[in-house]
Amino acid sequence: MRVLVVEDETALAEVIRTGLTDEGFAVDVQHNGTDGLWAATEYPYDAVVLDIMLPGLNGYDVCRQLRSREVWTPVLMLTAKDGEYDQADAFDLGADDYLIKPFSFVVLVARLRALIRRGAPARPVILTAGDLAVDPARRQVTRAGEPIRVTAREFALLEFLMRHRGDVVSKRQIIDNVWDAHFDGDPNIVEVYVGYLRRKIDHPFGRRAIQTERGMGYRLAADGG
Repeated sequence: MRVLVVEDETALAEVIRTGLTDEGFAVDVQHNGTDGLWAATEYPYDAVVLDIMLPGLNGYDVCRQLRSREVWTPVLMLTAKDGEYDQADAFDLGADDYLIKPFSFVVLVARLRALIRRGAPARPVILTAGDLAVDPARRQVTRAGEPIRVTAREFALLEFLMRHRGDVVSKRQIIDNVWDAHFDGDPNIVEVYVGYLRRKIDHPFGRRAIQTERGMGYRLAADGG
């Protein structure tokens, strides 16, 4: 099992390298985002451990560029508990898992093994519902061929609804997958973002793709509304 660790704190990177090597992993280490992106695209890895706050390119930019190049290697991001970014943004950009620093090495190993067992299945190039299309790799949304600008959070919400198109998803499911399982803010934030999306992908086109199922959640019509 070959793992790439991209971490600018040299001491921490060496601790991770030594520990993973003792657990039977083959480990490469890079100390900045630019070199990390190069290594992740040039060599085959079973997983990437990626810090967010990196010199050169930050972890978000590295993850975004990997996915835009259709490199689907599982990515586990390391985030600072009180950092500038929140963990949900990691999922917005294509990460598969995250750990908050300081973290348990035992948990790191368990998470990596779980990611590697799942592997990196090919991800659909474009998700469609009628004339509504979402391109996860390029992070683009179009309706009837017309590009629609959305924020990172709006994109994450729309992608989640598209992957479950035709099914009712609860507000809790949306929060757990689009925000964070540990999110403790106002759950009505989901309604706010659903409203934002409707004003971009539905109202200008006279459609009703995102439907409210009272008391249950939301459904994105399989035919795009």
